[in-house]
Amino acid sequence: MSANKKRDKLSKVEKKKLQKEEDEQRQREEEAARLLAEQQELKRQEEERKEQEEHQRLELKDRERREDELSELRHLLDEMQNAVARWKDEASAKTKWERYMQCDGTPDPSIPQEINSFISLWREDTEVQIGSVLENCSLAQRLIEELEDLLNDTPQTAGSSSDTHRHQETILSLQELIHSKRNQATEEILKWSRANMDIETGNMQTVIQDADATLCLWANLNKNPRFKGYHFHEAGFGFELPKQLAVSDVAVRILHTRFDHLSCLSAGAHRISQGSIKSEESHPSTGEVGDEDTEQQGNAEESLDHKDEDSVRSETRKSFASVASEKEEKNARHDKEPEEQRWGEGRRDSLQEDTAIAGERDSYSPPEAPVTLVETEVVDLHQYTPLGGVFYFDAFRIPPQSQLVNGWDMRELSDTGLQRFPYPVDESQLHSSTSRPLDEGGALVSPPVGVTVTVPNSVVFPQDPQVARWDAVACQWTRESIGIITYDTSLKKISFQMDSFYPFALLQDMHINMPFQGWELRPLGLNAAVLVVTAAVTEVHFTVKGHRCMLSSATEYELPHVLGRWMSPSALQKAMRRAGVNVFVSEHSGKYVSINAKEPLIEQAAYEQMALLSCAVAFSWSRWNSHCGREQLVVQACEHLEAGPVPEKAWSLYLLNAERTWRLRMREQSESFSTALDGGSEFHATFLHMLRDCMGAPGHGRVRDADPFFVDCVLQLLMATRVLSYC
Repeated sequence: MSANKKRDKLSKVEKKKLQKEEDEQRQREEEAARLLAEQQELKRQEEERKEQEEHQRLELKDRERREDELSELRHLLDEMQNAVARWKDEASAKTKWERYMQCDGTPDPSIPQEINSFISLWREDTEVQIGSVLENCSLAQRLIEELEDLLNDTPQTAGSSSDTHRHQETILSLQELIHSKRNQATEEILKWSRANMDIETGNMQTVIQDADATLCLWANLNKNPRFKGYHFHEAGFGFELPKQLAVSDVAVRILHTRFDHLSCLSAGAHRISQGSIKSEESHPSTGEVGDEDTEQQGNAEESLDHKDEDSVRSETRKSFASVASEKEEKNARHDKEPEEQRWGEGRRDSLQEDTAIAGERDSYSPPEAPVTLVETEVVDLHQYTPLGGVFYFDAFRIPPQSQLVNGWDMRELSDTGLQRFPYPVDESQLHSSTSRPLDEGGALVSPPVGVTVTVPNSVVFPQDPQVARWDAVACQWTRESIGIITYDTSLKKISFQMDSFYPFALLQDMHINMPFQGWELRPLGLNAAVLVVTAAVTEVHFTVKGHRCMLSSATEYELPHVLGRWMSPSALQKAMRRAGVNVFVSEHSGKYVSINAKEPLIEQAAYEQMALLSCAVAFSWSRWNSHCGREQLVVQACEHLEAGPVPEKAWSLYLLNAERTWRLRMREQSESFSTALDGGSEFHATFLHMLRDCMGAPGHGRVRDADPFFVDCVLQLLMATRVLSYC
């Protein structure tokens, strides 16, 4: 027992000893850990101090050279802009000279005397044969497009507001004349309907096409009550009529124009009105001054000259809203105005007449028709755009036909012109004894009319096209009164019903390709580059060489009239928008697309510097651009002088803001965002100087030798796509 107790006692002593040793060991370890932590903290603080000192040194260095770098950048941009401006002026002068030397009678739409003479002579021309009319309409459409390009390329300044207003008035006059001449040609064809009757159907039908329009015309001569509709196989268009129209003296026209002359009436009138207000504020009317000076001189003849000149000047500054209220005043001085200044007045009167005719039809309140209507909705042209032109779906009264009497071909003469056939109609307007159902109010219940069109091959619809018809009273596109829409994807045919005859168009969301999924700008050599934009639906490749660019590829789309064709940036944007492949933003796009909005001035400065370096440096999108806030940009970039794709390891991240630019330590694959400066790098006031520090002699040579026109072309594409905000 005593031995066991002794062993237990020794064991307790040993335990205490072991415990003491363990405590001492733990204390030594804790002390060592504390000393190590202190050393590490001191080292960290020393590194932070050195890093802060280096950071301050680099900031001081950046501030010292900031003005020089900014001045150099401004100088480079000014040189580029001045060179481009001189080149555009020379190109414009050369174009005018070539037009003058052609001597083909084609007017210059920017010269008032020439275009006014053309409009006056064409308005007075009595030629109504369809071939000649279509030829003149094509010429007028080219003049319209030339004026539209001129308006788009001309900066809006106080001095150019009167020219802008005059060009817009000219466009409206040409559009009205095109519409009027086509109606006259349609009337001429219908006058000879019986002579051109198809023996098989007993009716007259014809299809006439040119590069700008397709005219499908059908005249109901047989009045077969079992008639359901007709399909123009050559054009891919067709229509369906209710029995009430099948037994009436009615002609149906489907006129498809490749251009859109209606949307501008909805959105353009407001712009013209605003321009007029600015013009009036900037340029007060000189009429009173001229009259006062004339009265002081007492020269009546000179007073008349002043009044004529002032009336012309004020006429170009009037908004469309004020024209109607001043109509009486203009009629009073009509005899005093030169003929070339009076064509605009006829245009407005004609527009009012057309609107009144359409309003008479649209104001008629038809009974409820057996058709499921789309929810009433006005089309927002900032969100949707008509594609493939406009389809004018009209019904007309058949003009009096010629009759052979005693060997004489006699025809009743009428000066009413082409008359619309009102539909829905009341009972007195139909020429048939067939009984018809009436509602409680005695009005005729009119079934809807159907129409089928083939989507033009010149446009693409990633989604099923929407349909809208033109409201002539409100001057807007609307989905009201359209129902039972069906779309055959394989045949690209769309069919629907309307309660009456209206112009209609096929719509697509302008922002279906936004926001972008990625982008890359890569050099292809001196004055050559490729911009790849991976959009929501397609991927497009833009190739830039010199002052021109082209759409080199667009996945899943076949657009032979756009792909592979060298154009100016503005012409390419216009062609792609018309084709339905839109990757270009507008001032309103941010309202309809969820974007990573950036400060506009910072974004524009980035595009300018990227364009200056685009023949030697590759740029790409970064997922961290959406993590750095509105005031900063994050872009991947690297020098790239060889052909082919950029290796993944070659990319570096750069952060840009209003103060400076620097290379980031982090990589695209990093797990978290950090603004830490990369080792061995410096701060620079501009992206241009930041990247030039990383370039070799060959890259510097390319940037120095870059053509200003190439730089401007790349800049226009970047500004049009705005990849830094929309990706």
